Amino acid sequence: MATVIRLTRMGRKKKPFYRIVVTDSRKRRDGGWIESIGFYNPLLENTSVKVNEERLNYWKSVGAKMSERVEKLTSK
Repeated sequence: MATVIRLTRMGRKKKPFYRIVVTDSRKRRDGGWIESIGFYNPLLENTSVKVNEERLNYWKSVGAKMSERVEKLTSK
């Protein structure tokens, strides 16, 4: 199974809110996921991003790939 760390969209119309999740790469964007490790809210003035670094490092160590957007968000 190829695991990937990516964003899944939550919230309502015109009010997006994203969770940073670990999922199988073959699933849809908003399909089921294995574990939620953080969130990203682009609507706040300082665009809040919160990630559980311990779990992120664990999933990277077992071979999970990060999407481009998650890489940019976690590098800040």
